[in-house]
Amino acid sequence: MRAIIVKELNSYLNSLIAYIVIGIFLLMSSLVFWVFPDSNVLDFGYADMGTFFEFSPYIFLFLIPALTMRLFSEEYRTGTIELLFTKPISNLSLILGKFFSALLIIWIALVPTIIFYVSVVLLGSPSGNIDTASVIGSYLGLCLLGACFAAVGILSSSLTSNQVIAFVISATVSYMLFEGLSQISQLFRGSIQYYIDFFSLKFHYSSLSRGVVDSRNVIFMLSEIVLILLLCHNSIVKKRA
Repeated sequence: MRAIIVKELNSYLNSLIAYIVIGIFLLMSSLVFWVFPDSNVLDFGYADMGTFFEFSPYIFLFLIPALTMRLFSEEYRTGTIELLFTKPISNLSLILGKFFSALLIIWIALVPTIIFYVSVVLLGSPSGNIDTASVIGSYLGLCLLGACFAAVGILSSSLTSNQVIAFVISATVSYMLFEGLSQISQLFRGSIQYYIDFFSLKFHYSSLSRGVVDSRNVIFMLSEIVLILLLCHNSIVKKRA
């Protein structure tokens, strides 16, 4: 698995993909946080990073599918997947290697945004007037959400040799899991509404963003990642047969 991670990281870093994804994420995040009139923290008047954590998932919905669409599709298109199948590496190690390589790029993109937190701490009146627990919970939720989207992206890439199709499938499924189910739940009332909303990623992400790190939210998102990766494993097994 380590060899796959190194191979994919080198592939990302030797091309423009990783730099473009990280650059666009940081640019969009900065515009939302500092510039756009309806969301920038300076006009908002509160020492809060809520706007950043509110908009970041929607940026991820486009950037993570772009990051992951090539992981298996490119292998199918070039025929190198057959070479990988001849190597003494299990399907699970192959999938996890690609998954963690994409996840590392996502986490690397998040690291510079800590500057936002430091800036708000220093600009607050009094200095340090920010809900740190909420920020920590939001970062945890964003990391887990990025992992969910990455898992969906890898599954989508394993289904087709066309990167564009993989991107569309990944973006659509990720949107449905995050926002779609939440919107569908609004069509109902009572317990039905709650349970439909409960299965949306937005429900658990929002709960973590409030600063209360409930193990149920973490377990749900981790379980969804495992389930999606198992579906990817099943897809690779059929390709390898």
